[in-house]
Amino acid sequence: MYERILVPLDGSTLAEAALVHARAMARQFECKVILLRVVVSPYAIAAPDLILAGYDDGQENFIKVAQEYLQGVAIDLQASGLQVTTRICEGPVAEAIIDHARDEKVDMIVMSTHGRGGLSRWVYGSVADRVLQAAPCPVLLVRASEK
Repeated sequence: MYERILVPLDGSTLAEAALVHARAMARQFECKVILLRVVVSPYAIAAPDLILAGYDDGQENFIKVAQEYLQGVAIDLQASGLQVTTRICEGPVAEAIIDHARDEKVDMIVMSTHGRGGLSRWVYGSVADRVLQAAPCPVLLVRASEK
């Protein structure tokens, strides 16, 4: 039924709450887990023109940190017998997740919702909502909490 499960991670413990569910599903269906980290340059948010001017030298460091993080998570999942690959991409987070799911032909996205509400949700938007609306496959949202 499922061959590939995509798990977007942002490095937070809240996002990692989805791993418990992804691990269980991957074991049940004997499928591959794809860990995805979307790297967003702080320059892209604060001053997009700087990227065009060639001032985005720090992006390599963001990618390196993301790779190290995903490798650590992958090793943990592989130790439990799962087949895991890691991917890093750049761009707007929700769109990158949706595009990656489409390109990799994933069967399901398992991700956490950070549970923001009110003004915070209005300011930051909801990546989970955007993914849920536009994903090319089913999405399992895990309500994460800091408890």
